[in-house]
Amino acid sequence: MKTFNLADLFEVVVDAVPDRDALVAGEARRTYAELDERANRVANHLIEAGVGAGDHVGIQAWNCAEWVEVMLGCFKARAVPINVNYRYVEDELLYLFDNADLLALFVARDLRERVDAVRPELPALRHVVVFEDDYEDALATVSGERPAVERSPDDPYVLYTGGTTGMPKGTVWRSEDIFMAAMGGGNFGGPPIARPEELADKARQNGLRYLVCAPMMHGGGQWVSFICFYGGGTVILYTGRHFDAGEVWALAERERAQSVMIVGDAMGRPLAESLEGGRYDLSSLRGVGSGGAILSKTVKEQLRERLPGVVVTDSFGASESGASGAVLDFDGPAAGPRFTMAEHTTVLDGDLQPVAPGSGVIGRLARKGHIPLGYHKDPSNTAATFVERDGVRWVLPGDFATVEADGTITLLGRGSVSINSGGEK
Repeated sequence: MKTFNLADLFEVVVDAVPDRDALVAGEARRTYAELDERANRVANHLIEAGVGAGDHVGIQAWNCAEWVEVMLGCFKARAVPINVNYRYVEDELLYLFDNADLLALFVARDLRERVDAVRPELPALRHVVVFEDDYEDALATVSGERPAVERSPDDPYVLYTGGTTGMPKGTVWRSEDIFMAAMGGGNFGGPPIARPEELADKARQNGLRYLVCAPMMHGGGQWVSFICFYGGGTVILYTGRHFDAGEVWALAERERAQSVMIVGDAMGRPLAESLEGGRYDLSSLRGVGSGGAILSKTVKEQLRERLPGVVVTDSFGASESGASGAVLDFDGPAAGPRFTMAEHTTVLDGDLQPVAPGSGVIGRLARKGHIPLGYHKDPSNTAATFVERDGVRWVLPGDFATVEADGTITLLGRGSVSINSGGEK
């Protein structure tokens, strides 16, 4: 019987639409059946290598089909994929690998030198696979059948984030909670599904073709991709190592993308500028959505002007809270972005009481329900961020906000400062 486990849920979709394109990434093109089979091989390779349930496996690479395959393979083996920022230098890698208790690592060849420099100090890291050198051989020597592993909705999902408080922190979620809070709950924009099997009927409907520009090492890239997978759609993964707006639109034209996921003005501005002259056939495009950073009003207007009929939206969320709401357009003066509250989202004051709409009281954005268990190996930050009031557990990611008279939330920013570079802090 399937559960609300991320691998189980994916397999429900595979069995419903095995021959539909699941992933396009560079030269790689995988149907759902093909992606499932390759992820099975990753899982069986990990099991043969001694990686067990709950063990942590790093993925350190630019966007590629293999990134997705390894992530899914980890879920299938009940291992935990750990996102490794490809920008990190040796000191950061040493901290992350040690903090995350990495047992195994899949790494791009061009990043291996940094790994080799710190590996002598990481005795627990006993298994390294280089994508360009070892990966295909590793998959070829094991079965492509689904591993005989009984999974659980409690299996962990961990997302490391740079955040605003120093070195990276690993946010630990249950599979079911991250599925409901950040991966659409099987019915993106509507009430979540009640049974895993419901995904099959939804997947058999015409799946969305979604071009994902965010890196898979970033929560936004992962979450949007899995929203698409769980809807039976096709993930078109941008694989350029440096962002090139012209390449993005050419890819959208070639693959008939219906929606494009970007990260704020860092991507939105060059995308808007490159639309001048109408060089691309984007007649298939229905939406452009930004996550990880909010679009400025100017860039949003430019995109709408140059993509008539296309819906341009912002979403707001965090590694600790999942998706928190959609940013609203607002013509009047405002202290910050305004967004509608998602279910279970509110603003709490210093006494952990809800801020009254229109009161002008500044509180902290909070979410209850499907929230993380805490931070990996960080009890002090866990205690500060995850609090309980009247028997209800809340997560307070650190965003200050007020509640307007109409019930919308105005986001005022964080109590600490970081630089957001294309969604990475």
